Amino acid sequence: MEHESTYGAVPSVVYVEDEQGGHGNFLAASYRRIVADPEWKLRLAKSYAASARVPRSGDRQRHELDCGNSSDALLMNVFCYPRVLCRPELCRILGVERGLRPAFGVRAGLPMQRGEVDRTELDMVLGSGEGRLLFEAKLTETGFQTASLQRLLRYEGVGDVFDMDALPRGANGVQGYQLIRGVLSARHTGSRFVLLCDGRRKDQHEMWFQVLRSVMSFELRSRMALLSWQEVAATLPPVPRTFLAEKYGIAL
Repeated sequence: MEHESTYGAVPSVVYVEDEQGGHGNFLAASYRRIVADPEWKLRLAKSYAASARVPRSGDRQRHELDCGNSSDALLMNVFCYPRVLCRPELCRILGVERGLRPAFGVRAGLPMQRGEVDRTELDMVLGSGEGRLLFEAKLTETGFQTASLQRLLRYEGVGDVFDMDALPRGANGVQGYQLIRGVLSARHTGSRFVLLCDGRRKDQHEMWFQVLRSVMSFELRSRMALLSWQEVAATLPPVPRTFLAEKYGIAL
């Protein structure tokens, strides 16, 4: 399959759509469904931030989901696979009804002070209304971003949700920013929120629990969850389960 590598100490593999309409970064069945769905297909156009580190970077446009370590691509490989959300085992661990259609890159519309709106992007949403499930998906990312305390205090009601003194801190500000926004999105919409990450990433697990410990409402904490890709893989049919094991090392 055609691909190229980025420059750097830890290069990334960037795949190219082939002449037959397939893509090296996707399961064939998932990719066929993605390109046939206008909303899902839009996600493929997400720009690749590391394009400048690819040889001959000016010869064509690269996209984030072309990258072999893209968590968005992994998410779509799994949840766009035919009838995967009709599988009772998967729906049971997610706590959702069967047959839902996933939405990707959904804007949360978090309210901020002075009437501003933070159009935070949720990686995936299942369901609608107050029963919906919001996802933050991770694969090889090193963290969950950092924000200044001043930035966080601009979110409406943030002090009612979090014990601000208990949030994890680093040299550059408050850590776990993406998780904090996910919790705020769940609170704002009455939804549930799940972090989906590699079961081997204990650093990500610990950051999640640090953020969760700072949530003051027991009811809101009860709507938060941590789920591993390994747990998801155990519920999948053989083809995507093998794909996850061979491509990502996500094995049971």
